[in-house]
Amino acid sequence: MAKAFNLKKVLKENTMLIALVAVMLLFQVLITATNHGSLFAPANITNIINQNSYVVILATGMLLCILTGGNIDLSVGSIVALVGAIAGTLIVNMNCNIWVAIIICLIVGTLIGAWHGIWIAYVHIPPFIVTLSGMLLWRGVALIVLNGLTISPLPDNYLALFTSYLPGTANKATIFSVTMIVAVICCAVMIILQSISRINKAKKGYQTTPFIPFVIKMVLISLVIMFVAYLIGHHKGIPVILILIAVVVAIYTYYTQNTVPGRYLYAIGGNQKAAKLSGVNTDNVMFFAYTNMGFLSAVAALVCVARFNSAAPTAGQNYEMDAIGSCFIGGASAYGGTGTVSGAVIGAIFMGVLNNGMSILGVDSNWQKAVKGLVLLLAVIFDVVSKQRKASK
Repeated sequence: MAKAFNLKKVLKENTMLIALVAVMLLFQVLITATNHGSLFAPANITNIINQNSYVVILATGMLLCILTGGNIDLSVGSIVALVGAIAGTLIVNMNCNIWVAIIICLIVGTLIGAWHGIWIAYVHIPPFIVTLSGMLLWRGVALIVLNGLTISPLPDNYLALFTSYLPGTANKATIFSVTMIVAVICCAVMIILQSISRINKAKKGYQTTPFIPFVIKMVLISLVIMFVAYLIGHHKGIPVILILIAVVVAIYTYYTQNTVPGRYLYAIGGNQKAAKLSGVNTDNVMFFAYTNMGFLSAVAALVCVARFNSAAPTAGQNYEMDAIGSCFIGGASAYGGTGTVSGAVIGAIFMGVLNNGMSILGVDSNWQKAVKGLVLLLAVIFDVVSKQRKASK
């Protein structure tokens, strides 16, 4: 059954998306006016994608932790440093096969996440304390592994896995054509899957988005995809890291929205006691959330090592703040139970655009941090005030 069209509700549900568009347009005007180039330059759009790939990956995992009741993981930056240190040691110092090294790194990250999950889920130590301990512990281990030194450079066959472009040719016409074809296919697949999902929900009697807003949403998303494809098609083509990000986002979007274990995350965040009484094994769900966070931190570490072409003891500093900020800015509730993967991605892009736009304009890095902190505070205030208004009605 379709709901009646409600413009106010639609605008409220897409507040951060509207804000993202507004901020991008504002930066474009300011950058153009000050003759600093263009925010929408093809090379700059590719740069934004590459710079913020790790944020999207970490924010996706952080969202699952936040859904369980506003819990966070403070250790992700240190895990990135440690896993990066292990990757650099294995690949450069020990000449280990890159695929074996990648598997070992993913296992290490997952085990670290499981270590946190055991104490949080089964011993019931507050996540803040456990992950704060992890932040100090794993940073220290990373320094021990690297002996305080930076390992570089990484072999080209490893870098190609994360920093190359498709279709991998120097012919500009081929690059543009392939990029646009892939974009059209992505749009078609998205529209088909969303339409099928909408039809299935309607058959089961669930409420669905009104037809006109649904069509408008699909058209707007398709236009954005085509516009981004047009820009990166005029540069080097499709970054391989963008494909990895798309796969991660697609998998976790499906998991959180269309699977029973994924919905358990929301149930625990909404009311943990009620979820437990309903038969949900809340301990196992918490354990999974933090184990998964360790796994995605390892993925982010592999990406960062390739991007910087080095494994450094200072890697991953403040990454946890970027991930947490992206989730809250993207609409995740500070109390848990509310938030989407797409929202976290929008939050990550928002943070990335802020960083990129202010950097192009030459804004001091200290002011950049101040602005990001203020934006995060405003996002949380918006969430808290909205909940208080609902409670008072």
